[in-house]
Amino acid sequence: MIRVRLLFVILLLVAAFSLLFALAQGSVAIPWSELWQSLVGARDGVSSTIVWELRLPRAGTAFVVGGLLALAGALMQVLLRNPLADPYVLGISGGAAVMALSAMVLGLGLVWINVGALLGALLSMLLVFGLAHGRGQWTPTRLLLTGVVVAAGWGAIITFLLAISPERNLRGMLFWLMGDLGHANAGLGAWSLLIAGLAIAFSMARSLNLLVRGESQAAVLGVEVGPVRMGLYVLASLLTATAVTLAGSIGFIGLIVPHMLRLLVGGDHRVLLPASVLLGGSLLVLADTLSRSLLAPQQLPVGVVTALVGVPVFLWLLYRSAAWSIPRGTT
Repeated sequence: MIRVRLLFVILLLVAAFSLLFALAQGSVAIPWSELWQSLVGARDGVSSTIVWELRLPRAGTAFVVGGLLALAGALMQVLLRNPLADPYVLGISGGAAVMALSAMVLGLGLVWINVGALLGALLSMLLVFGLAHGRGQWTPTRLLLTGVVVAAGWGAIITFLLAISPERNLRGMLFWLMGDLGHANAGLGAWSLLIAGLAIAFSMARSLNLLVRGESQAAVLGVEVGPVRMGLYVLASLLTATAVTLAGSIGFIGLIVPHMLRLLVGGDHRVLLPASVLLGGSLLVLADTLSRSLLAPQQLPVGVVTALVGVPVFLWLLYRSAAWSIPRGTT
């Protein structure tokens, strides 16, 4: 219990630091004393405008997207009983990308790009579930294979769209594919979905702990496996669709964050789920800050930074860990 409390204290401090770091750093650095005055004092002057109108909304959006991806990744790894599962493994990001890139090719505005991404993600969600279900009950293996094949199909269409698009659109399309928070703005709806999704997932934590051991054992211990799997799929898909709509396809967060926490605190989902939201949000805030600061005023795709920073950290944790507890299955 003391270890869990210490973990959440550390994660809350990391979240606070990441937000303050995001507000202070950028193409125009703001000293800490001036940042404090901008936050608690009068909201006038250049620094206050930068903090309140530019950096704070972007940092908040990065935290929401990171939390959504990390939570969705933790749920997907239980649903598929596969340590390689991430929020994008079932082709949701591919469907979103096809519709969003199609809107870019047609020269439509940001609103239509976001609407297209959401519709594409939902379409892919329904397509994968319908094909995986077939005429009988679907299994994690069947769902995973269907998702991988559908994702490959979306990937072919994405390549085709990139090949036929005008050169003036290619940079924006590539940034979207690698993750871009430059035009993202998470409103009350995204925050509400993150909080509600965490609450629903947390209420299922006991079932998730049992499901990791195997469906047969979970059923014997009172878990209604079918409804739980359905709930996991719908919830994880909605979380992923929202994240992709807001910021495009940002890799690494949903795959690695749950594993990093399992290395540190084990696999109890009562701890893992809220910790994933805090750590995923904090990491994406830090990655986005680096993406717009390292080569300022030029910005890097945030997905590139998440991989470059996160992969070495994860490999170091894996090397130092004596035991690694992950969901295992037949896939």
